[in-house]
Amino acid sequence: MGSVIREWAGFQQFPAATQGKLVELFGKLKEEGVSTLTILVMGKGGVGKSSTVNSLIGERVVNVNSFSSEVSRPVMVSRTRAGFTLNIIDTPGLVEGGYVSYQALELIKRFLLNKSIDVLLYVDRLDAYRVDDLDKQIISAISDSFGKEIWLKSLLVLTHAQLCPPDDINYDVFSSRRSESMLKTISAGSRMRKRDFEESSIPVGLVENSGRCNKNDTDEKILPNGKAWIPTLVTEIIAVATNGHKSIVVDKKLIDGSESNDRGKVLIPLILGVQWIIVKWIQIAIKADIAKGDKGL
Repeated sequence: MGSVIREWAGFQQFPAATQGKLVELFGKLKEEGVSTLTILVMGKGGVGKSSTVNSLIGERVVNVNSFSSEVSRPVMVSRTRAGFTLNIIDTPGLVEGGYVSYQALELIKRFLLNKSIDVLLYVDRLDAYRVDDLDKQIISAISDSFGKEIWLKSLLVLTHAQLCPPDDINYDVFSSRRSESMLKTISAGSRMRKRDFEESSIPVGLVENSGRCNKNDTDEKILPNGKAWIPTLVTEIIAVATNGHKSIVVDKKLIDGSESNDRGKVLIPLILGVQWIIVKWIQIAIKADIAKGDKGL
């Protein structure tokens, strides 16, 4: 399922200061021989995945409204500028009725067949205060579907970042605590070895997609810590893309490989059946031996 590559018109919508920084960042990538960047956006529903895609492209490319926070299937948006192509893939939420949606994961995997993922943006909200077991299950399901190596190419993105932290906690302290609790969950759910996880620490990007975001003197959207978030996020994305780890290639083997677990499940009744036959056979043999013994007496 291809995507039409269009000229990146939305680039002109960014403030001049942001445009300058992005030209510099993408220019460095091109110097390194990288002319295409493919970003996969995943997370629960309603956390701001589609809005983040729109903010990064500078156009309303994915429909977002208050009542349906979801794209129902994966969508790839491709934009090109000065010989550089940016692909961003928006995806359905990974939770359905309080459980991990394996159907959504299957849809995403099939959509990604023969594509390479340079960066995974795992999106959640900064203003969600607790992490629960469902978060861990989502991370595990992503690891099972794409291999745990996908976390070596990931960036944790926390939206709704224009907030006043509770109880007068300093903004940076609050956002780092929230990030740490999510990163611990990613570490536990991904089943990566602790050492690997620590050596390739996952960076965190903060995002505010709403129109109420404050701006600086050069008209860039800034967070309460004073950082212009779009160029800061793109800097983090490019750091992940060029971190030395391989991009994730979604080939037939990867898609079928994750189903080998299901094949194992199919074999379980067969194994149990064989065990039952062996047990029965042993019981019959024991009874026969006892009967023989009785006759001999």
